[in-house]
Amino acid sequence: MADIQAERLGATQLAENFADVHRPFDHGGAVVEANRCYFCYDAPCINACPTGIDIPGFIRAIATGNVNGAAMTILKENILGGSCARVCPTEILCQGDCVRNGPGDRAVEIGLLQRHATDYLSAIGQHPFERAPDSGKSVAVVGAGPAGLACAHALARNGHDVTIFEGQPKPGGLNEYGIAAYKLPNDYAQGEVAFITAIGGIEIRYDLALGRDISLAQLRLDYDAVFLGLGQGGVRNLGVPGADLAGVDNAVDYISKLRQAKDLGALSVGATIVVIGGGNTAIDIAVQTKRLGAEDVTLVYRRGPEQMSATDHEQDFAQTNGVRIKHWLRPVRLEGDGNVTAAVFAGVRLEGDGLVDTGVEQNIPCDMVFKAVGQAFVPLTDDSPAVSGGRIDADDMGQTSLSDVWAGGDCVAGEDLTVQAVQDGKVAAGAIHKFLVGS
Repeated sequence: MADIQAERLGATQLAENFADVHRPFDHGGAVVEANRCYFCYDAPCINACPTGIDIPGFIRAIATGNVNGAAMTILKENILGGSCARVCPTEILCQGDCVRNGPGDRAVEIGLLQRHATDYLSAIGQHPFERAPDSGKSVAVVGAGPAGLACAHALARNGHDVTIFEGQPKPGGLNEYGIAAYKLPNDYAQGEVAFITAIGGIEIRYDLALGRDISLAQLRLDYDAVFLGLGQGGVRNLGVPGADLAGVDNAVDYISKLRQAKDLGALSVGATIVVIGGGNTAIDIAVQTKRLGAEDVTLVYRRGPEQMSATDHEQDFAQTNGVRIKHWLRPVRLEGDGNVTAAVFAGVRLEGDGLVDTGVEQNIPCDMVFKAVGQAFVPLTDDSPAVSGGRIDADDMGQTSLSDVWAGGDCVAGEDLTVQAVQDGKVAAGAIHKFLVGS
């Protein structure tokens, strides 16, 4: 019988397990770390940041005591700099390209310094940007995730009226519904949305999904331009027998439920869990179920650690949290009599560019299975811009095949980083502004 139950851990332990995973710098620690920076003239860390933040510039500001100036340097390029400081894989972006990387040294803690600066400005409680005079133009933004929010803020700064249509009851996109709770605790995503919309000229309407409640054709009639920041609302099928057994769930759905739970102890979780996938979502669900009290969590991926889209840092983090990771195993079926009791995998090896079975099967007993094999874009059914490869076609400025419609984020790029979605929204906003003013 399935051993799925709630209240595996007490409230005190759960609060500790889901507290902020990164310990922030105090003022003295931030200054000491900032002074480790060489303030390179042609800093490779800037090129490694999708939003192009002047990283040596903001770090120098911290080193000289100008934390407000550091925050402004960050936010003028990335209005979601606070959440990006917490969720970005800095080890493969800015910190990965830090010139201090090498034997006997370590990269400057750019992510923590960025958090220090943006948290300082947030504590002051003032919005750092002013809105331009009303332009008389209006833009519809579909999706209140990072791409949509970044686009909306940039447009509002230029004096345009923005209406965001969000299919969920709360804004924030993956920052609210899809990121591990210990990365963005204490309702951080909602605080950031409030900060962004404080500039004025942005209205968010909730529970309105494109294709269900609103149409792109109508938005194009009602507004001067449209930006699509739809994300990827679909979940790929596992495609094996037994995927409909009780105890089998999509990782993104469970993470969303966890993120919205008022009482983590009320969440039912299995004793023995198998996670199928190799990305950040797989890591997030594996670690979070372990922190909810699961006794044994095994993450299984069909290729090797080098091919996992989850970074080395995330893989190490999972293992230090008690998650077992197995590679070179392909799911073939889930077994059980009503409730899942085992996940069966075929051993595989790489032959040329493809995988071939080794002829050996491995059975992993479990009472819960989480599918984390990727998300997919849900195609629009009316007046859609051109789509290829399952995603919206857009040029470097976010322009789609429709003259007044732009798009960005995961609905264009596939599963990508929060910081890239922010950049997409920012770039598209610049193109939309030029379109609106006729330049």
